[in-house]
Amino acid sequence: MKIEILGPGCARCKALEANAKQAAEELGLDADVVKVTEMGKIAAYGVMSTPGVVVDGKVKGSGKLFSVDEIKKMLQE
Repeated sequence: MKIEILGPGCARCKALEANAKQAAEELGLDADVVKVTEMGKIAAYGVMSTPGVVVDGKVKGSGKLFSVDEIKKMLQE
């Protein structure tokens, strides 16, 4: 599973990355958590407000700092 965190590297983006890693760990998933900071790649996903979460190429949410529980739900969809 590949989890991408979209954002320029702000504090919210870093916190979202940590939450994503924790969510995957709590679910026992083998997940690669990758930060995407290039605005061109972020825009290619159609994300206009960061941070964003992409799971296996599908945008699951953007524009807010998602909690660990919210990310766990995204990963189980």
